[in-house]
Amino acid sequence: MTIFETTSRAVAVTSRRAALLALAASVFTVGALTLVPSAHAQDKTSLKVGIMAGEEEDTWVAVKEQAAKQGLTVETVIFNDYTQPNEALARGEIDANAFQHEPYLENQIATQGYKIVVAGYTALWPVGLYSKKHKSLAELPDGAVIGVPNDPSNEGRALRVLEDAGLIKLREGAGILATVTDIAENPKKLDIKELDAGIVGRSVDDLDGAVVNTDWALKSGLTADIQIAKETIENNPYRNFIAVRAEDKDAPWVKKLVASYQNDEVKAVFDSIYKGSGVSAY
Repeated sequence: MTIFETTSRAVAVTSRRAALLALAASVFTVGALTLVPSAHAQDKTSLKVGIMAGEEEDTWVAVKEQAAKQGLTVETVIFNDYTQPNEALARGEIDANAFQHEPYLENQIATQGYKIVVAGYTALWPVGLYSKKHKSLAELPDGAVIGVPNDPSNEGRALRVLEDAGLIKLREGAGILATVTDIAENPKKLDIKELDAGIVGRSVDDLDGAVVNTDWALKSGLTADIQIAKETIENNPYRNFIAVRAEDKDAPWVKKLVASYQNDEVKAVFDSIYKGSGVSAY
């Protein structure tokens, strides 16, 4: 065999080996792509949902029953700290959570960089204007003393209640963090007192009225019969919702989970638990 023939054969063998290796690599790659489906290709049947401890646990007993009818097994993971459910969701420790409103999530995204989105609305705990001295808005006198919580998010929310009731008007662009300095019009010359959120509800006896968060209203013994104004539901940024990771927002199980909450059966249970202090908001 000549040197030329030997070299040609060696080249042929090398080329054949290279071709076989390339073929094997392509088969492996196709196989790998086949074995790793996209995040949305598979529909989950078992979910972990983070919620806060308390009455919501009872509501989610009913949600789990409705989910089972759709082929979903839902396990609720109970939290006592509001900072934990979004962290757990971002880490993939749970599949969804249901405990927050949009201003809270927006702040969490801004500070923590979470890629979390709204999947479906659940409920609203309306902030209300309570009065033991006056039975209606019309009875509020000029110069009435009104208490509002003094923390940033709650004060802005309370002032919106007064604005929606026609008592004041905030400057354009005041946003959800409005304060008394953002009041552009105050025709009744209301004397608005900024008080600690835990105190304002217990100060109703000494005020003409007070805007109080639902949880503090309950703790202060305030009832719906002395509520002369409250938040509206439509387009309310403080509606709570089921949240999921952005990558999962179009997954089939998300729609099933939302539907498991948004139905008459769960609403009936919710209404019996909260007795008007919370309302369905979907």
